Amino acid sequence: MSAPIVAIVGRPNVGKSTLFNKLIGERLSIVDDTPGVTRDRIYGECEWRNRRIRVIDTGGIEPHSDDVILKQMKRQAELAIDTADVIILVTNIRDGVVATDKDVADMLQKSGKPIVLAVNKCDRIGDTPPEFYEFYNLGLGEPIQLSSVHGTGTGDLLDEVFEHLPDTAFEEEDEDIISVAVIGKPNVGKSSLINYITGENRCIVSDIAGTTRDSIDTVVENKYGKFNFIDTAGMRRKSRIYDKIEQYSILRARMAIDRCDVCVIMIDAAEGYTEQDSKVAGMAVEAGKGCIIAVNKWDAVEKETNTMSEFRKTLDREFAFMSYTPYIFISAKTGQRVNQLFEYITAVAANNAIRIKTGMLNDLLSQATLRVQPPTDKGRRLKIYYCTQASVKPPTFVFFCNNKELFHFSYQRYLENRIRETFGLEGTPIRMVIRERGEKDQ
Repeated sequence: MSAPIVAIVGRPNVGKSTLFNKLIGERLSIVDDTPGVTRDRIYGECEWRNRRIRVIDTGGIEPHSDDVILKQMKRQAELAIDTADVIILVTNIRDGVVATDKDVADMLQKSGKPIVLAVNKCDRIGDTPPEFYEFYNLGLGEPIQLSSVHGTGTGDLLDEVFEHLPDTAFEEEDEDIISVAVIGKPNVGKSSLINYITGENRCIVSDIAGTTRDSIDTVVENKYGKFNFIDTAGMRRKSRIYDKIEQYSILRARMAIDRCDVCVIMIDAAEGYTEQDSKVAGMAVEAGKGCIIAVNKWDAVEKETNTMSEFRKTLDREFAFMSYTPYIFISAKTGQRVNQLFEYITAVAANNAIRIKTGMLNDLLSQATLRVQPPTDKGRRLKIYYCTQASVKPPTFVFFCNNKELFHFSYQRYLENRIRETFGLEGTPIRMVIRERGEKDQ
């Protein structure tokens, strides 16, 4: 059983994301004065009283709005409420109790879940301001004074949350989980894939580019294992990014790449390959992550005899810099080959974390140098004394030689190919570090 879940809800722009970031101790959720910045459910972890809880940040609830995005934001908040053990309703002392606060409070009371009322932006130190007492009118019991910016009152808030958690809420959680970042351009179907995998509308899906802004974590367990899927904002060319919030979103996507094990790079089959696809893929390669290229919307492509093979040739040409990466042609709409995607993810994650014994590496090195002699320059020949693996994620190999200048790039590529042929390593980049014997770590 996982850690208990606490949902942070409320109307727009009352400081929910600021509180969320303060509780989890990092700026995971985007914070801006613009209402409606947070749209999907954002998950993070908080530790209190030597216990771990999962915290959900939600988009601002506008109960009576007809706006398409706002209606879906309300639905996302409702899903968070359904899965939560305790709900924190955030209000704002500067605005006082408004009609939307009452509507949200009524909605929460119908859920039957324990509710903790937080009155945010109580930033002044001293006596309780008179306007604080009007929040008792919401009928949710004793309000908690809070300043999410300064962190004052968060301890009292968490103490109150713990009072409502059942004794059975804390049990050990299996940490053997593969973290998968789903990345790509806008509108390639990243959120649709997450929704299909989870069997629910976990992420907002819209034809409007830029709908997803935060990086959203979703834990999935099936016969293939445990996975944490991270839905990310679509990454456009810099010249097309005008909005400050979108800049934050792309930063979150880059952070998602940094904390994942495997990147699923999604391409729109109907649109075909674009230069931006390779730039997105390049971010994953530079970060040393396992990679899978998923060609989505394959169901929407008109097929002929050689349609898939021709598409593969294009990918081989355009992604030559990551020729070790497998391709899979899927449909997030129909579920075509999505189960096979899990098999790829499991295999690529294992390859990215593989550790090869030094003896096996040096046996391979001996065979490779006998097969193709190391290069020479002006009568001097490269001598490779031995090789060892220094780290994983990605697999990093250190070669000790007599002269680094003689270790040409072409010979490095030859040895990399021999390592891949022998040990597989599909889907993962390889790092090669060249050192002269006696050279110390820098």
